[in-house]
Amino acid sequence: MEAINWFRLAAELGFPNSQYNLGMMYANGDGVLQDNTLSHMWFNIASANGDEEAGEQKYKREGLMTTSEVSKARSLANECVNSNYTKCGY
Repeated sequence: MEAINWFRLAAELGFPNSQYNLGMMYANGDGVLQDNTLSHMWFNIASANGDEEAGEQKYKREGLMTTSEVSKARSLANECVNSNYTKCGY
């Protein structure tokens, strides 16, 4: 799906709305495999960048995840941000 590529490019440039949209795509399996960990990661990043709805969605995801999955998602979010968006995923 081409939309995922555009959202990923914009997300990696630091646009919170695109980060939120990636979170939604992974949450719903829209054009990608459904993945709560990656969804949480993108919601976490978008929330840290000021997207309030992303924070709400992040907490909703946590209700569907194990403690280990939440920890992994947080670790991935830190790695993504610390790598200047070059290492965003598994």
